[in-house]
Amino acid sequence: MEYPFITYKPVTFSEQEMIQRSKDFYEFMDRRRSVREFSDQDVPEEIIRNIIKTASTAPSGAHKQPWTFCVIRNKDLKHRLRMLAEEEEKKNYESRMSERWLKDLAPLGTDDVKEFIDIAPWIIVVMKKSYDFDADGTKTNNYYVNESVGIASGFLIAAIHNAGLVTLTHTPSPMNFIAKALDRSDIEKPYLLLPVGYPANACKIPDLKRKEYEEIAIYYE
Repeated sequence: MEYPFITYKPVTFSEQEMIQRSKDFYEFMDRRRSVREFSDQDVPEEIIRNIIKTASTAPSGAHKQPWTFCVIRNKDLKHRLRMLAEEEEKKNYESRMSERWLKDLAPLGTDDVKEFIDIAPWIIVVMKKSYDFDADGTKTNNYYVNESVGIASGFLIAAIHNAGLVTLTHTPSPMNFIAKALDRSDIEKPYLLLPVGYPANACKIPDLKRKEYEEIAIYYE
């Protein structure tokens, strides 16, 4: 069977433009930070739609696009998610996490209180799908699901930053309560919870340093 192909139309720049664009984008993304203090200022739904559409441009195994983005604005539902998340997080901080883990988290100032779920105007829950169904009900496989959804989540975080908003990657463990609260099907599993909005006035973030280039890149020439 032959499948249709179309001609790729590349975006082209001069070498100097490429250098400058790559430098500008790095410097822009280097300003991205995880934020835990949110404003309740509203964000237009069109922005949320655009950033999710951007996330959906990510590559995926066999182009199966094994993701669903659950977009939550309802205050009652957000509060319910917060209560359920804090219930699990309290167990994590009190007994599930090792002393080493807690020590590593200390510079970030995290705890089991997740008020940002209530405050941020939008919550996006990224769901992963290990398999799917065709229109006729036939079960179909998805491939490299964690890798694919992870890449899409990275696109989503970059798009949030590009829009002038902030977010935080929240992964309360276990996360099965999210699927139940959102009444999702059994084929969908929670992958990531992202509050999306503006930072609070005078928002504070940890004074962290990223690894030097020489620590993260190895050349083979």
